[in-house]
Amino acid sequence: MINKIAVLPGDGIGPEIIEQSIRVLKAVEDRFNHKFEFTYGLIGAAAMDDCGEPYPDKTHKLCQDSDAILFGAIGDPKYDNNPSAKIRPEQGLLKMRRELGLYANIRPVEIYRKLIGRSPLKERVIEGVDLIVVRELTGGIYFGEPRGRSENGQKAFDTCVYSVDEIVRISRIAFNMAKSRRGNVTLVDKANVLATSRLWREVVTELNKNEFSDIKLEFLFVDNAAMQLVTNPSRFDIILTENMFGDILSDQASVLTGSIGLLPSSSMGSSTPLFEPIHGSFPQGAGKNIANPIATILSAAMMLESVFNMDHEALTIKKGCEEAINNGILTPELVIEGKAYSTTDIGDFVVSYILNS
Repeated sequence: MINKIAVLPGDGIGPEIIEQSIRVLKAVEDRFNHKFEFTYGLIGAAAMDDCGEPYPDKTHKLCQDSDAILFGAIGDPKYDNNPSAKIRPEQGLLKMRRELGLYANIRPVEIYRKLIGRSPLKERVIEGVDLIVVRELTGGIYFGEPRGRSENGQKAFDTCVYSVDEIVRISRIAFNMAKSRRGNVTLVDKANVLATSRLWREVVTELNKNEFSDIKLEFLFVDNAAMQLVTNPSRFDIILTENMFGDILSDQASVLTGSIGLLPSSSMGSSTPLFEPIHGSFPQGAGKNIANPIATILSAAMMLESVFNMDHEALTIKKGCEEAINNGILTPELVIEGKAYSTTDIGDFVVSYILNS
């Protein structure tokens, strides 16, 4: 059986980290006798430079025709630093999520014992942290209409909109995930201020009562949740939240691990699922072979688990990444003293582990 994967390297360090993930997946092919078909597409600034669109129709069709999408990163300074630009690379990612109906973003955060000292937080604070952020991905202020500027340009406005159906479908995912974990869901909102947050509380409370009464549900305002993430992160099992809060909190949670380059994610919904690292395009590091590919490699492992039912193969990849860390095969942002390894070095180590373990 041929497993079709759409590969979207994107911008900045995207092509470099994607290259290592593809090498790892090819090692899985060889070791476990699988067959993957990799078809490349353009997105973000790379697509804009080619055809003027950040998410071309050709890329959308490729994604629709594939079993899964492996995505690198998006963003380019020549657009990011131009406040008058009408089209930006990031719009390609938003459009892809919307058109593919990818409404659920899953971001796990686990601590590597060997890297506890790399976190700016004290060891006693991050000991035992194992949480997942379940973020709604296609609603809220990122997608709400109307949006824009006043005629004289002196005011700008965005609209935050959520429906009951949007809240229910993402909440079911969070509650079902909690069943196979510690059975706790924390809804993060701003219900003391926002009408949309009050709707979230009403809907999630009712769903918990009627369908998931075995799951413990608690509530935190987003400002309190942000504080708890750095003072008592082990209290969290599943964090359920809306689009913008989830975007901010999951990036904040990366500080627990010591590097944003360690965190994978998946986006699920009504069409082809997407797998990507949570970090950006890091344009300053592009072409220097210094970017950490582990988050992207782990995203490929999530893909094997979620889409292709290759649990053992995914576990082998995860163990390979952990062994790289345990052996000090680390990119510069994680090195306190001693040798820093390259993007390619980490790919070499994980590939070797898969083929020889």
